[in-house]
Amino acid sequence: MYITSLHSYGLQVPDLSVAAGFYADFGLEVGDEGRFGSVRCSGRPQEQVVLREGPSKQMQAATFTIRDGALPELRARLEAAGHPEVDGLEGREQGLWVRDPDGLLVQLIEAEPAAYRTYPGVAFNFGDRTQRVDQARWQQVAAPSPRRLGHVIKFTADLPTTERFYLEVLGLKLSDRVEGMLSFWNTGLGGDHHSFGAIQSSHPGIHHSSWEVADFDEMGMGAQRMAQCGHTLQWGLGRHTFGSNLFNYVQDPWGSWIEYFSDMDQITSTWEAKTWEAPPAIWGPALPPEFLVNAETPAGVTSSGC
Repeated sequence: MYITSLHSYGLQVPDLSVAAGFYADFGLEVGDEGRFGSVRCSGRPQEQVVLREGPSKQMQAATFTIRDGALPELRARLEAAGHPEVDGLEGREQGLWVRDPDGLLVQLIEAEPAAYRTYPGVAFNFGDRTQRVDQARWQQVAAPSPRRLGHVIKFTADLPTTERFYLEVLGLKLSDRVEGMLSFWNTGLGGDHHSFGAIQSSHPGIHHSSWEVADFDEMGMGAQRMAQCGHTLQWGLGRHTFGSNLFNYVQDPWGSWIEYFSDMDQITSTWEAKTWEAPPAIWGPALPPEFLVNAETPAGVTSSGC
């Protein structure tokens, strides 16, 4: 077992100022590093997104932390599997870099994930549990402040080959799948139902990134604020099947999605992965037709811009 967590992802965008505004609207902190942008959660020093400006939107990299001392063994394993070490992104050369079957750069670093920011306890009155008395809950509801990047789901041109790379070579574990359509993966160490995964498409790209918030109130406040900021194409509120988490998605300025989530299934090494025929949610609004569109420009195709 090598991978211990999803650390961050790299995203090329046509306009860094637009990206900075969007992530700030979502409730994240964006730092300016000249040609780059760095997205973090408030109260957590770990970089979660590396933004670079370029001609079109493109997922450039996925970074994972690995256990201490695993780098030599993992380097040899990747080499033997036909995935030799390659040069990393400029300014982010730490660790080992390879390319997955879609050509996505994968960075592997020996590092400890930063601690999650804690949430204050919230008193709820559900069913026969009365925790809040003589307090007005509506006066306590806060604007969304994601505390961590939970997972990233990418598009792939070849789901079986991509699945074999991440499961059999890198050592992630299967959580659940829909045959020929999508596959969710976990670290095998206990924790979220999935931290990475892939959806079958005509070409590679990013489908969505997902960020944990405290509860459904923060999700609702986030949906409202994003709509007020002009980000009106959304899907949610709802509860997923795979992972069981509450969700609200917002389409980003480049046709991909970003998700608020809460109440994710937590699993251990005893979890039994299954192949399902099931809808993506057990309740929620109808899925917008744009949700499964891969808006990323295929390799070799030049974006015409606006």
